[in-house]
Amino acid sequence: MPPETVTPSKTGTGAHAMDRTQARARAARNHKLLVYGTRVLLLVGLIGLWEWLARAAVIDPFNFSMPSKIWDQMTQWALHGTPQGSLWEQIWYTLYEALLGWVIGVIGGVVLGIALGRIRFLADVLGPYIKVLNALPRIVLAPIFLIWFGLGPASKVASAVVLVFFPVFFNAFQGAREVDRNLVANSRILGASSRQVTLQVVIPSATSWIFTSLHVSFGFALIGAIVGEYIGATKGLGLLVAASQGTFNAAGVYAAMVILAVVALLAEGLLAFLEKRLFRWKPADAGTDR
Repeated sequence: MPPETVTPSKTGTGAHAMDRTQARARAARNHKLLVYGTRVLLLVGLIGLWEWLARAAVIDPFNFSMPSKIWDQMTQWALHGTPQGSLWEQIWYTLYEALLGWVIGVIGGVVLGIALGRIRFLADVLGPYIKVLNALPRIVLAPIFLIWFGLGPASKVASAVVLVFFPVFFNAFQGAREVDRNLVANSRILGASSRQVTLQVVIPSATSWIFTSLHVSFGFALIGAIVGEYIGATKGLGLLVAASQGTFNAAGVYAAMVILAVVALLAEGLLAFLEKRLFRWKPADAGTDR
């Protein structure tokens, strides 16, 4: 009589797999909590050390200020306004300039990057000019824009545009060049026109490249707006920095920087959320499962 064979239970296998999945999820959640907790502790430690060094006169509190004075300055601006008007008005003014410059720079960079990536003749003709313009220190263009467009938002938007355009352009250009040639050839075989190939194959393939540049480019847009306001403006956070510096108010300078950092972090979080929503089909990074 043949020996009995034991077959594994499907129920047991499924339960085991579920346990492993739950264990991975628990480990990932614990790792995330550990990372966030360490970040908070590091920030609290740095702020506490700064406050202690300033109060103990190890560092000059007049030049370096201290976190408590920076918080008091931010509270005063929020409750009583700034010499230039409401704090929220200053934030919105800078954010408006940065957003408008970012949108224009992104659209221009994507359109021109895809066009030059797809049309070699355009790339050969315009490539040297773009490289020369990219080599220029674009921050120094801010005074020129101020002369051209005045103290209004147009000069700050122009500064933001030139800072945003180039990283987006080069990523879009590289993304268009890196499209799988077999995929393009198969689309041609199926009868797709050049326009259809660009819209339905090239642009979707280059989207991940473009989104990579968007994370960095919004910070550049804020820099462009702030530099323009610092040089000459009637409103904005850059003007707050310049006014605080002119009155030797170190707490005001740091307070404006903190506000800018919060705005940049919120924008980065929004972009990361949109990227996750748009790229749900992408597999998770290998390191996320560890």
